[in-house]
Parts: sequence; C-alpha cells; structure tokens
Amino acid sequence: MSLAIPDPARSAVVLIDLQNDFLHPDGAYARGGQADAHLAALPAHVAPLLPVARDAGAVVVFSRFTIWPGRVGEPLVAEHLLALRPFLRPGDFAPDSWGQRTVDVLGEPDLTIDKVSYSAFVHTRLGWWLGKVGVDHLVLGGIVTNGGVASTARDAHGQDLGLTLLSDGCGAFDRVVHDATLTSLGSVAPAVTVADLVAAWSCR
Repeated sequence: MSLAIPDPARSAVVLIDLQNDFLHPDGAYARGGQADAHLAALPAHVAPLLPVARDAGAVVVFSRFTIWPGRVGEPLVAEHLLALRPFLRPGDFAPDSWGQRTVDVLGEPDLTIDKVSYSAFVHTRLGWWLGKVGVDHLVLGGIVTNGGVASTARDAHGQDLGLTLLSDGCGAFDRVVHDATLTSLGSVAPAVTVADLVAAWSCR
C-alpha cells in the first residue's frame, strides 16, 4: 500500500516536549529515576527530517512543557502530575531554564510553543500561527505518544487539520502503550516512518 505523504508546503513538523528535563542525563526525569534510553534517542533520530522539511517548504514547531511559578514562586503543577512524578521540584521545567529547553541536537524551530497542558493547542497561540502561515497539516512526533502527542493530535483533528504521525519519531515509556496509541489514532492520523518521509520530501 502506498504511503499518504502530506504536501510539505502546507505542513508543519510539530515535535512535542523533546526537552532537557525529560531526556538529558542531567535532567529532572533522570534525577528521579525515570530516564529512558529509547526516548532519549528520539531527538537524534528525528533531527535529519528537519532540514529536509524546511527545504521542501514545511515549517518546524517545538512545544515545551513548562511549569510556571505561582504567587510566591511555587510551581504550578497539576496534582495528578505531582502524584505521578513526585520527584519534580521547584525550578524543573521553569520558563527560560536549561531544563525547559529543547535538546540541542534539534537546533532552532520556526516557532516555539510553551504549554502547560498535554495538548500544544491549549492556552497557546499555535492554532492562530498555523492559520497565519498557511498550514493545514501537522506531522507529529515527540513524547509521549499517549500523552502530549495524542492530545495534540485529537485537538488538531477537532480543528479540521490534517495529521500524520511519525511512527518511530514519537515514543512512550511503555512500547505496548505507544503501539496501542498509534492504532487508536489511525483513523484520523496515518503513520509514516521518519526515513520514509525524508525520502518522499527529499524528492520535492
């Protein structure tokens, strides 16, 4: 079966939360015993797509999970997240911090979205910006497949945006969960590998 390859001139490659505090050996998750070698390898695996995407006419967007300070500097973190990740401490994922930054191997995007929810559309300017630059299709990767990636995909679908998932350009802490999420999203977001998309867009 032939692959459904989106038009790069109308596409944005959107990478979800590939940040130091999630992925770097010195980041918050590694400090809390939540380091994952497969997830840490994702940025280098996805990076070759970005120059190809730009050369073909696509734009590149990074989202960054951000924990903002409250009235007296306390981190504004959802209770369920603190329950899941009790190792988080003040300063983790803070605005403009090293931990909040996207990992270096990915370089600079055309747009950075700082988000406080799973979805890159909630409380952000992403939808507005995509409309202004003529994008109506998202190519999604990043972490985690069943969290930020899936939530962003569902919200994009609700806004009538086309979707393609990078099957090996996103990941979860559990491979079974990753695969199940790709299957569940398959009706609205077909999947393609990074290599296949690089090959297709390189021919443009």
